[in-house]
Amino acid sequence: MSSVNKTPSRVQAGTTESRAVRWLLIGLALAFMALFLLLPLAAVFTEALRNGWAAYLEALQDPDAWSAIRLTLLTAVVAVPLNLVFGIAAAWCIAKYEFKGKAFLTTLVDLPFSVSPVVAGLIYVLVFGAQGWFGPWLQAHDIKIVFAVPGIILATVFVTFPFIARELIPLMQAQGNDEEQAAIVLGASGWQTFWYVTLPNMKWGLIYGVILCNARAMGEFGAVSVVSGHIRGQTNTMPLHVEILYNEYQSVAAFAVASLLALLALVTLAIKSAVEWRHERELKGVAELPPERPAAAGAATH
Repeated sequence: MSSVNKTPSRVQAGTTESRAVRWLLIGLALAFMALFLLLPLAAVFTEALRNGWAAYLEALQDPDAWSAIRLTLLTAVVAVPLNLVFGIAAAWCIAKYEFKGKAFLTTLVDLPFSVSPVVAGLIYVLVFGAQGWFGPWLQAHDIKIVFAVPGIILATVFVTFPFIARELIPLMQAQGNDEEQAAIVLGASGWQTFWYVTLPNMKWGLIYGVILCNARAMGEFGAVSVVSGHIRGQTNTMPLHVEILYNEYQSVAAFAVASLLALLALVTLAIKSAVEWRHERELKGVAELPPERPAAAGAATH
């Protein structure tokens, strides 16, 4: 009888393991998170404030640090909207239409996930560098891409463009085309269909993709390191500036800038959690709505 009585409670708990095993697994997971996530994060802020707030603020007020902060924000401000447009267009095309080459387009969307960021940076050097395919023409017209801000933005766009598309494609495929087709039958234009039907249905996935894209754009190192040229005060983003400071044994300044990156990451994580909570709350509210009565539905049609 005791084993029979224990079975329903374990099923309700979602597992058939004993309580000791569950607590052991939870403890291992928490220990792993503390060791590999919380401890390094605490070390960054501890080292940044090792010499006090005055040294911390002085490191952040350095002109080179401000230049790196501005360039990082500029790169994110440009790259994220470009990926927003591309992600929506690619997701709409892949999820809503059938055409030749659809599998190839899907593969291209996933390409930055399989290519090393360093290789992506080298590709831009090969194409736009002084000895690259378009290098002589760019030099003749005094146009700088590699070792300049445009190259940093292009490299960042490349490594971040799958994030929004990959959040939207499965969502839009699951939703289907029924609502869009109904809107078009009722006389809505293509823009009206997108603005009033498609966009509200995918807004949470879109916001989530934008958050991930922005986080990667601000923290990208590999591709940007190749195309930046490491020109201090001009082409160094915050991750590159941290590397330079650390290599020059300016550990307090390096950790101060790194702590700012960590704060941006924590803010991104907080926004992501708030979006997920709001989405779950909205879904819960929709699920708790009472079913519409046939009589009321018939009255509404009249």
